[in-house]
Amino acid sequence: MAELSEKQRDKLSDDDFAFPKEHKEPIHDARHVRNAIARFDQVEGVSNEERDEAWRRIRRAAQRFDVELDDKDWRELFRRNHQPVPKK
Repeated sequence: MAELSEKQRDKLSDDDFAFPKEHKEPIHDARHVRNAIARFDQVEGVSNEERDEAWRRIRRAAQRFDVELDDKDWRELFRRNHQPVPKK
């Protein structure tokens, strides 16, 4: 996937990120939505409430861009990837 330049990333609105406060995981097109799903369990420094909201954003973007989601909840994604589900 082509990397976003800093200039391109700065042009994205908060709504174009799974984690808008941190500007982590852009979800402005299908390729980035798939990438956000694949990297979701690698995002650090966020609360479970922020993960809940990010997963809702990803689900909406996945629907908008016809990206299939195998997991209904981000916790399932962690378990499938053999990662401990964060407690915070």
